[in-house]
Amino acid sequence: MKKIHCQLLISIFLLLIIGAVTAAVVEPDQVLDFTTSWQGIVSLIIFIITYLLIVSEEMIHLRKSKPAIVAAGIIWVFVAITYSRHGVSDQVEAAVRHDLVEFAELFFFLLAAMTYINTMDERGVFNLLRAWLVARGYTLRKIFWITGAIAFFLSPIADNLTTALLMAVVVSTVGGSNYRFVAIACINIVVAANAGGAFSPFGDITTLMVWQKGMVEFQQFFALFVPALVNWIVTAAILSFAVPQGSPDPIREQVFLGHGAWVVVGLFLLTIAMAVSFHNFLHLPPVLGMMTGLGLLKLFGYYLQKRDDVFYRRSNESDPGASALDLESPPAGSYDIYRNLQKAEWDTLMFFYGIILCVGGLGAFGYLAVASDFTYGYLGATTANILVGFASALIDNIPVMFAVLEMNPDMNLGQWLLVTLTAGVGGSMLSIGSAAGVAVMGQCRGIYTFFTHLRWSWAVVAGYAASIAVHFLLNADTFTT
Repeated sequence: MKKIHCQLLISIFLLLIIGAVTAAVVEPDQVLDFTTSWQGIVSLIIFIITYLLIVSEEMIHLRKSKPAIVAAGIIWVFVAITYSRHGVSDQVEAAVRHDLVEFAELFFFLLAAMTYINTMDERGVFNLLRAWLVARGYTLRKIFWITGAIAFFLSPIADNLTTALLMAVVVSTVGGSNYRFVAIACINIVVAANAGGAFSPFGDITTLMVWQKGMVEFQQFFALFVPALVNWIVTAAILSFAVPQGSPDPIREQVFLGHGAWVVVGLFLLTIAMAVSFHNFLHLPPVLGMMTGLGLLKLFGYYLQKRDDVFYRRSNESDPGASALDLESPPAGSYDIYRNLQKAEWDTLMFFYGIILCVGGLGAFGYLAVASDFTYGYLGATTANILVGFASALIDNIPVMFAVLEMNPDMNLGQWLLVTLTAGVGGSMLSIGSAAGVAVMGQCRGIYTFFTHLRWSWAVVAGYAASIAVHFLLNADTFTT
């Protein structure tokens, strides 16, 4: 409960500051500036209330997608009314279609990726990795570093949320009742997963958004590898001094892979290669490559389902007690790719729809232009991009990055890489700042908490500052292009 109250107070304070700043710097003669209209003000209030409901999800048990979707519809109704009263109603449809295209590309890309991850999980790939780790009999300090390293290098492929959840299961299984170790290891995993996701378009929603928008090319993201690594290493080195001594009891667990598990892994890698190739060489949206890969998985799923049907029927035919109805009914345990589609994070996907449309609607009123003038025009790109990291920790990096992309400030490659880095790793400063942190809090409830993470936020800030310094040092040439 303390965590929720603190989160609400921080959010209210930040949003009120944003509202005050935007109101203070509005220029009356700005084109399509409706920030002072009653519709614009009411829409901003609706967004603030919606956001408070979103961050209160754990307390009120209202899924975050529900208020976001409703708010999006209401805000765009006000946009349509405002534009119609000023004789520019023809621009509303174009504006909302622009946001819908943004959401559609993100939605289908994530749906394909989530289905692959769920299929690999269903085939036992992640259980195999977990069983291998817990059976090694490593010391707690070695497990701390191994799980952090795996989180850092796995998240660029499997995304930071999935990676953090997997590694959290490992450390909670190994740590057992050693809650101090589990808490410290979870902080390390969240930091590592977010850092690893920052140098890959597939590692985080924010990097995916930047890549799909065309601000940074696929190969250019890897310039952030060393800064992201420094972000994790610096924080982990500080945290390691708090890791308890000793070794946990080895856990023996036998895990079996489902048929075709490695084929699914290979198809996933092929799908990633197609998404990159479609974008880089054919100049097609990356989502087209991902959906083609999803089609390949569905075809392979057809083979798996038919194989399971054959085994099921053979086993029933050899059973004299099986009825004709049993033989005609679909096997309950047969492979069905639509079960893995159903397991996708639908609430999260629908939340993206709501938040993208809400932010787009506020942009149509002129709030994003005002915010861009103040942050990037008055403060400068470097200061603004560094502050994005702190905003990501407080608000969540997805709406913050979408707002930056909608502002579309005139920045060089170095600055776009900087904001990609800060939005990705900045969320690690608080447990509520990233999807990985929120998910791990749910996985290790009562052990890894908001205040547990807050006690070590200074160490994460140290890593954050170090990564920015390394980026300026190693990628100085990108600030001139």
